[in-house]
Amino acid sequence: MATATSIVRSPAALLSAKVTVSDHKPTPTVQFSRFPSKRSCFTALLSSLHDNNNDDDNNNNVISHPKPLSSSQRFNSVSNGSRLRVAYQGVRGAYSEAAAEKAYPNCEAVPCDQFDSAFQAVEKWLVDRAVLPIENSLGGSIHRNYDLLLRHSLHIVGEVKLAVQHCLLANHGVQLEDLSRVLSHPQALAQCENTLTKIGLSREAVDDTALAAKHVALHKLKDTGAVASSSAAKIYGLNILAQDIQDDCDNVTRFLILAREPIIPGIQNPFKTSIVFSLEEGPGVLFKALAVFALRQINLTKIESRPLRNQPLRAADDNNGSKYFDYLFYVDFEASMAEERAQNALRHLKEFATFLRVLGSYPVDTTMM
Repeated sequence: MATATSIVRSPAALLSAKVTVSDHKPTPTVQFSRFPSKRSCFTALLSSLHDNNNDDDNNNNVISHPKPLSSSQRFNSVSNGSRLRVAYQGVRGAYSEAAAEKAYPNCEAVPCDQFDSAFQAVEKWLVDRAVLPIENSLGGSIHRNYDLLLRHSLHIVGEVKLAVQHCLLANHGVQLEDLSRVLSHPQALAQCENTLTKIGLSREAVDDTALAAKHVALHKLKDTGAVASSSAAKIYGLNILAQDIQDDCDNVTRFLILAREPIIPGIQNPFKTSIVFSLEEGPGVLFKALAVFALRQINLTKIESRPLRNQPLRAADDNNGSKYFDYLFYVDFEASMAEERAQNALRHLKEFATFLRVLGSYPVDTTMM
């Protein structure tokens, strides 16, 4: 089997590699840029990141960008020991807030109304990190966030696995038999489907579990409950009618930690690397792509396919006029980009991938194992 001829000398550089694809070519052009070029809303923050610049730098108007974080720095604040600001989607009491606080204890958790808003908050230097869900053991992948990973220039610097324990909440004085419907996020409703069916409640989807609890409390609803966390019950003054109502006790959501800069991958602890790539259409092409990892004894933990938005359909080379989807493949594998076998696997993959981007190489969360 052919081997790659290009050499990647720096794992940190490879983390920020972006691949430019021509319309008709089989070989992508790799452009290495360690950091995103857009730096908006950062004047004040730069002064805290770059203490005591020397006179030469000041005279020449030189601004040095922050260096990539080491894996040991992932849990630390980024500016002068101040509290880390971590964005999450939802309102107070959301499971995402709990995930942010698990990732960074004593952080300042910053709520955002939409996933996209959390990405933008990091890019615009309004917060230091974002913690966003990517998959659930019962509900599957959060496709919106897969798409946003490619649309934005952030790096995955860690993961958080959070055990999700749903509760049925209602206003004080409301009994279970008084309820006729329940509000919650669509995935939460799906995860409690058997229990809610037995109780005989109609379901109505809202954007967030904690938002459902807030709505029930704010409007003092007597016939409506919410599926949310016990924290949401405390925050919004609701009563817990039933605990652990999810259909499966092993209900775990995996969150990604996103930052403006990558971390420098290590080899001391278990690491995971996330990539996204696309391939030319043809028999066995995906098999060959995945074989580059199997040949090097690299275990794949996740593969997700998403339609390529800019070119969702392509005409097939046949006489039937048929069309097929072009796909992006998101893959997680158990190896650090500091390992030679991981670098070799990606060099091999780049030989026939039409697009390849490393989303991050980061420590594995082993707390749920």
